[in-house]
Amino acid sequence: MKIGYKNSGKAILIIGLLPLSFMLSCNKSYLEVPPQAQQPVQQFWQNQNDATEAVNAMYANTRGWTFVAFAPMAIESLGSDDATTGSDPTDGSVAFMSQFDNFTVTSTNRELPDFWNGMYIEINYCNQVIDNIPNINMDANLKARYIAEAKFLRAYSYFRLVRAFGDVPLRLHLPANSSEYNIPRTPEDQVWAAIEQDLNDAESVLPPSYSGPDVGRITKGAAQALHAKVALYQKKWADVVTFSNKVIQSGLYNLFPDFEKQYRIQNENNSESVYEIQCTYLPNNVPASNSQYCQIQQPRGGFDGNGWGYNNPTQDLVDAFEPNDPRLNATILFRGSTSAEGDLIPLTAANPMYNYKSYVPFPVYVNDNGGSDQNVRVIRYSDVLLMNAEANNELGNTSDALASLEKVRKRARDFAIAHGAPANTLPPVTTTDQTALRAAIYHERRVELAMDFNSRYFDVIRQGRGTAVFGPMGWKAGKNEVWPIPQSEIDNSFGVLTQNPGY
Repeated sequence: MKIGYKNSGKAILIIGLLPLSFMLSCNKSYLEVPPQAQQPVQQFWQNQNDATEAVNAMYANTRGWTFVAFAPMAIESLGSDDATTGSDPTDGSVAFMSQFDNFTVTSTNRELPDFWNGMYIEINYCNQVIDNIPNINMDANLKARYIAEAKFLRAYSYFRLVRAFGDVPLRLHLPANSSEYNIPRTPEDQVWAAIEQDLNDAESVLPPSYSGPDVGRITKGAAQALHAKVALYQKKWADVVTFSNKVIQSGLYNLFPDFEKQYRIQNENNSESVYEIQCTYLPNNVPASNSQYCQIQQPRGGFDGNGWGYNNPTQDLVDAFEPNDPRLNATILFRGSTSAEGDLIPLTAANPMYNYKSYVPFPVYVNDNGGSDQNVRVIRYSDVLLMNAEANNELGNTSDALASLEKVRKRARDFAIAHGAPANTLPPVTTTDQTALRAAIYHERRVELAMDFNSRYFDVIRQGRGTAVFGPMGWKAGKNEVWPIPQSEIDNSFGVLTQNPGY
């Protein structure tokens, strides 16, 4: 089942009035063009149907342009050694995107406010749910679940903001009056604390799984996995172990046996998926059909259904894979190769490599509004295992660290050997030296999660390796741990917001 969306024609308050859209459905139904008239906000938040439509709008925004497309790609991926800008000089966006690739970005780069606004729009959707649904007379269990879903998405949005910018304005409720609109940046430790509180609240309410049309909604495991990641960024190793163990011990998740196939549309929401953003193609309603995430990264040039070709793998990433690791050819599409789905990437393609994980087979791409149906994988079970391995190693729990690491390597090894690779492919890591094991886990995170949704760049920074890994690319310590606050936001705040050092 997919989560689809239908416009209700109503409105909710997000500083101003924005369209509230999207009804849940268990199929990809035809939809109407959003009507021009909108219900006044004063007539909204009256009943359970209003609550449902507000929550659906909150979900729908997560697949939008500013949440998964250009700006997130620039801010969360292009600075890494795994990714390069791609496309070609004829595309006018290359200049803006390349500034993140070579660390020449300034506070006026257009992608910065797109990302900033994308996260805060989602936070405002969440705050409306959290502030207004408690006052509605409706099913108590559904009410509690809706609020928990909103707290997860608010936590996820603030997580992305705080790692990108450091201190950011923390708004946990709708402004009560005009004096509450323009607020300063909140110290990041307070933002992290708010994120953790939201995830604790969400975990206590969310169900372990869903069935039928609700498949794809946020689960207890998603809240636990994100909490583990939040703790990882703060080096709260015991908390990482606690929350990752909850996911592991739930018994609900397993590594998908075919690494490449887990990313295809037919295998969405599979046993390895802990949290993925639900996308769907809605015929005759292009604005409600998200295609940007995969379309932007789809191979560019020389064939039908070509995409924009941004966010491409690097040779440095290719070189990081061990011999016969099947994840290499399941992560990277090479110019002149043929995909497992039978599509030739011609030698005339504009770039030498493309992201296979976001790839959509050409016939699907052409008939599906550029791949609108393909979900965005955000947290996979292998990520949880590797977080568990890293934290256990830092705590001196070597055997537990090795066990979690081996599960990830074994999946790749078994697949490789089953397809003809030598028996010594990807041998188990056996070192008990903490430093050597740390390096092995860092390596495994890189090749396992390469080109996943915005993983590598901030991973290296939180590991304290920015200078060593990104320094040759222009990264500077004391500056590039965070990106600049958008100048437009500083201007709009009349100087209440301040700039990050070095920008």
